[in-house]
Amino acid sequence: MFFFKHHKKILLCITALLVFFTIVLVILAQKEKPEKIQYGMSFNTLYARELGLDWQEVYDAIIDDLGVRHLRLAAHWPMVEPIDDIYNFSELDYQVAKAEDVGADIVFAVGRRLPRWPECHIPEWVQEKTWEEQQEQLFEYITFVVTRYKDSPAIKYWQIENEPYLEVFAKEHCGEFDEVFFEKEVAHFRSLDDTRPFLITDSGNLGKWTGPYKHADAFGTSVYVHFWNPELGQFKTILPPWFYRVKEGLMTLMYGEKETMLIELSAEPWLLEPITDVPIDTQYSRMDLAKFEEILEYAQETRYEKQYLWGAEWWYWLYKQDHPEIWERGIELFNK
Repeated sequence: MFFFKHHKKILLCITALLVFFTIVLVILAQKEKPEKIQYGMSFNTLYARELGLDWQEVYDAIIDDLGVRHLRLAAHWPMVEPIDDIYNFSELDYQVAKAEDVGADIVFAVGRRLPRWPECHIPEWVQEKTWEEQQEQLFEYITFVVTRYKDSPAIKYWQIENEPYLEVFAKEHCGEFDEVFFEKEVAHFRSLDDTRPFLITDSGNLGKWTGPYKHADAFGTSVYVHFWNPELGQFKTILPPWFYRVKEGLMTLMYGEKETMLIELSAEPWLLEPITDVPIDTQYSRMDLAKFEEILEYAQETRYEKQYLWGAEWWYWLYKQDHPEIWERGIELFNK
C-alpha cells in the first residue's frame, strides 16, 4: 500500500510538471500572425561568380525581374580589400546605388564571418598574420566600409558578422570564437554609426541565441527545413515552427523585447560539391518547387514578419539552364 501511494505521488508530480511546462510552452509560443509577410532576398557577389554568372546581371534581375525591395548584401573582406590597403568598392558601390535608385532597403553584412561557405572570408594576405594583427586589420576594413556607406539612405541595418557564436559549423576555417574580441567589435561598429540598428544573427537549428540576442539591437535567425548528408541522405528538420516562437519568447524574458526577423530562409539544394558539378536531377531531388512551397508554408508558421530568402543566385542559374520554374515562382511571390 505504501509503495502504491508513493508511486501515485510521483506520477502526480510528473503530471503536474508536464502540465506546467506545457502551459509555459504555450505562453512562450504566442505571437501574432503578421498581416503580410515582407519578403527579402540575400545576394552574394562571390557566389554568383562561383556559378559562372555575371554578378551584375544576376543582381539586376533580382531587383528588376523578381522585384525584390528588401536586400541583404555582404561586404566580403577578400572582395573589398584583396591587397593590403588596396580597396575595391566597385561591386558594392553599384549594388548600393541600384538599391537607392529603386527605393530598396539593405541589411548590410560586414565582418570576417559572412554568408556562404567557408563562412569566414579572410584575404590571403591577412591569414599569415597573428590573431592580434588580424584584429587590427579587421577593424581597419570595417571602418572603411561603414564610413563609405553610412550616408546611404538605403542601408537600414548593419549586420555584424554572420552567426558569430556558431562554433559547431566551419570551425576549421574560423577557429575558436573570441567573445571578448567580438564585444570590442560590436563597440567599434557603434562608434562608427549610431544612427542605425545593429543586427546580429544565429542559427535557428543549432544556435543558442543568447549571445547574439544580448548584444543586438535586432536579431535574425536562419531557418533550414531540408538537409542532406552522405550518412543520412535527405532528411527534414524535426523542429516545429512554434519552436522558433518559444525560443524568441525565452530571449524576450531574458533580454527584453527586440526586433526579430528570419534572415536566412534556405531555398536551394544542400550540396557538398559546387552546384555546377552536380546534375540538375540531383539538385531537384534536394530542392524543387514542391519543397520550396513547403518551406514557405513552414516559415509562415514561425510568424516572422520579415523573411529573407536564400538562393536567388541558384534560381537564376537554373533559369539560364532553361529551368525557370523556381525563378518564375519567385516573381509571383515578390510581386504579390
